[in-house]
Amino acid sequence: METRAALRLAAATIAVTSSTFQADAQTKVGVSYQPALYWSLPFYIATEKGWWKDVDLDPQFSTFPAGAPQIAAAPAKSWDVGGTGSPPAVLGAARFNILTIGIANDESAVTLLVARSSEAEEVKKNPSVLKGKEILLSTNSTGEYAAIACLKKLGLSLRDMKVVNLGPAQEIAAFSNGNGTVAAAWAPYGFRLQEKAGAKPICNGKEAGVMVGASLVARADYAKEHPLEVAKVLAVYLRSVVWQKKNKAETMTYQKAFYAQGGVNLPDQYIEQDYDSRPIYDLSEQLSLFDRRAGPSKADQWHTALGEYLHSTGTIATIPNANNYLTDEFLKRIEMDAKLRAFANGE
Repeated sequence: METRAALRLAAATIAVTSSTFQADAQTKVGVSYQPALYWSLPFYIATEKGWWKDVDLDPQFSTFPAGAPQIAAAPAKSWDVGGTGSPPAVLGAARFNILTIGIANDESAVTLLVARSSEAEEVKKNPSVLKGKEILLSTNSTGEYAAIACLKKLGLSLRDMKVVNLGPAQEIAAFSNGNGTVAAAWAPYGFRLQEKAGAKPICNGKEAGVMVGASLVARADYAKEHPLEVAKVLAVYLRSVVWQKKNKAETMTYQKAFYAQGGVNLPDQYIEQDYDSRPIYDLSEQLSLFDRRAGPSKADQWHTALGEYLHSTGTIATIPNANNYLTDEFLKRIEMDAKLRAFANGE
């Protein structure tokens, strides 16, 4: 028993000594995300690569099927830092003092409004056929945000339709069973609607002129008490972003494994489309997105538009000021720390 204990102690000592930041022990941090999504993939890759240990963090992961329940769990302090769709991030800012500390990706091109293949062309030629019909979607989500923009492009609004609020898995099952005329979903669920339910895209967020994104977020109270830990989580995420940009084939292998863990199995064509269609941002790009020196940043503009969407649906009473919850404090903390910056940049 003493020998085993000594070996465990020696292993722990080696792990700590080899750490980039030479901490006494790994700090636990609650990290929340939604499974089987491309913007969640950096958390998975970082775990597979062992990068959390390099910054002396021990992530305690929690997953949610969609952003609304994820944000609703924040007041109970069930998570500290994480990623979510940008509409839930704005909702979290308005209701639960959630900070947006980074942009996880731009998923505008893969957030889809779909119809059945047999009806898609008719819908595009004569969108008025949708009036009074059912649209399946998850409320307060990137899917709904893109759907509203797409319907506007088609000369319609949600008020013209019967909204059926479903989680992604339930939406796919319902549409596959013949329910709903159109459905809206973010990737990879939009791909699943095409593969499993024979759906065909009729519009996406990019075509409709909106930026549909995902956000890296933190509870404001946790961030105030643990700013270094928040910066380290962000640095781990950004390190994976840099790696993903340089390693397409290996990233796609990780995608397939990660998506399968979440119950989503996609053909390679959709895996590659997901990779190719989503801009992701390294440290310098993040700092540029948050730059307010010439006025409201790009991130400010994107999130203000999201606030307007949530206000229009009655989800929030007032549109939160982006200055109050979008912060580059933790990006700048990484930038100013030579070791953390080198780590985040994969150097």
